[in-house]
Amino acid sequence: MNNAARFPRMEPKHAGAPAPDTSRSISRKSLMIKLVAALAGLVTLCGCASAQPSREPKATTVVLVHGAFAESASWDGVITKLERDGYGVVAVANPLRGVQTDAEYVGRVVASINGPVVLVGHSYGGSVISDPAAATANVKSLVFVAAFAPDAGETAADLAGRFPGSTLGQALAPPVPLPGGGHDLYINQEKFPAQFAADVPEAEAARMAATQRPIRESALNEPERAPSWKHLPSWFVYGTADRNIPPEAHAFMAERARSRGTQVVDGASHVLMISHPDNVAAVIEAAAGE
Repeated sequence: MNNAARFPRMEPKHAGAPAPDTSRSISRKSLMIKLVAALAGLVTLCGCASAQPSREPKATTVVLVHGAFAESASWDGVITKLERDGYGVVAVANPLRGVQTDAEYVGRVVASINGPVVLVGHSYGGSVISDPAAATANVKSLVFVAAFAPDAGETAADLAGRFPGSTLGQALAPPVPLPGGGHDLYINQEKFPAQFAADVPEAEAARMAATQRPIRESALNEPERAPSWKHLPSWFVYGTADRNIPPEAHAFMAERARSRGTQVVDGASHVLMISHPDNVAAVIEAAAGE
């Protein structure tokens, strides 16, 4: 039997057409492989570079103590700058219950840190860092950020009322009774932006008003014991538009403490660590560098 009859010959559909040129395809594949390899190397290089700190780690740790009607996140902008410059940072959650008890809590945090510490207080936090319980043996300097620096026997309320200009009293919400007696104080949320954070974007100030932490009223009237600023080098930074603590009071406290460096930020509110974090960080780094 003729096998050719059973299996007819199959001709290509494009008989006579030239063979495809594979050289161009191979060239494109080679180019793509090289490009992918180059991009992978670039990504690896960028990843390594970003993982490296921009500055050598510093021996000094900065401990930040917020004040009344604020919380630890109020230091976020300052922390970013300090960490970029190599400093270790701890933002303490200040209990806001009383000068001595708050100072004892802060002191335990500070004592747990190896190496020298710059202790930084904002507002009522200045009363706390001034207390001897907070300034443990490893504290090398103090920084007062729009903060009280009371002398022995003085209270935060005394200093706020000694000079004209504070409007905090009119901005407070009705006191909240506490189970064991006494009251917690808040700032009225509607009045908060103008009173506390006039140079902060409106939406951010509104969030701050909603998340503010109250202070026990008696804490603002608790006398200071033996202030540490009398024997520790101290720095001050404050704004000219502070409506909680009058600028004149800040100037008085800085001069009395023989400030090693005072920066006055024109137009800054009571929360200049939020509105002017670079200014605040620069003062802290000056204290850390001495």
